[in-house]
Amino acid sequence: MDIKWLKTFIAAANYENFRKASEELFLTQPAVTKHIKKLEEHLHIQLFERKGKHVFLTSAGFTFLSSAVGIVEKYEEEMEKFEGWKQGYHRKLTIAAAPQIAASVLPSFLRSFIHDHPNIEVIINVLSSFKIGEEISSGQADIGLTRLKPAQMEICCETVHEERVIFVAPYREKADRNEKEVLHSYRLLTNNHPAYWEPLLRNIKKHYPRTRTMPVTQVEVTKRMIEEGLGVSYLPLSMIKEELQNKRIVEIQPDNVIPPNSFTYVVTKIETPEVEQFKQSLIASFF
Repeated sequence: MDIKWLKTFIAAANYENFRKASEELFLTQPAVTKHIKKLEEHLHIQLFERKGKHVFLTSAGFTFLSSAVGIVEKYEEEMEKFEGWKQGYHRKLTIAAAPQIAASVLPSFLRSFIHDHPNIEVIINVLSSFKIGEEISSGQADIGLTRLKPAQMEICCETVHEERVIFVAPYREKADRNEKEVLHSYRLLTNNHPAYWEPLLRNIKKHYPRTRTMPVTQVEVTKRMIEEGLGVSYLPLSMIKEELQNKRIVEIQPDNVIPPNSFTYVVTKIETPEVEQFKQSLIASFF
């Protein structure tokens, strides 16, 4: 039995349409028909009923579908393991990381971790903080790094770092600008951190009700807009160290609005040796 036959069968079964299956698999429609025919001959049973241009799963096809999916998933899982072994990996660790973390503290930490654990294959999935808990709960990732506590109750969430959030503006040689002046001069770029914006914005509006806002959900975009003089924002210190040092943005000292703190959480479900090694190394790197 050819694995390609099974993949073709699964796509055709999902659509009950050979043309759509051919488009998904980048095959010609005759090739799809040939794969299905070969599989039916191998199984000695009809998987599809043909009525004109339409195809429908037979009871045998419907029954076999779950088996085909299981075989393909197992095949891909084992091939992935084998490819990892060929590259010298003996273990694997899948990390689900929020964009803010993946773009700031994670790269430098990963360099050290990979150097110390060269036999662990590391896979990074960058997801919004809102999706990290689901990814860990479903087993799609081994460990999650997020700025937002997950809603799932069956997983473990630990605080590994707490840091200052600071008010930042475009860099100018004039350094005596105050909070009120800046908030009246620029749009406030919001929504770039999943946890603190709602209460922070209420506090800002309390003191400066005429503050104009513009939601920007990505930190990297927010930083670029601040550099170009398009706005100001409240961002965790770890995400803007380089820009502060290179005088691309500047910190504005608070007057009425006290910025919150930002938290980094590690989310896990099963404490494998790889997860424990990564978690301990991460905690050590923050202290």
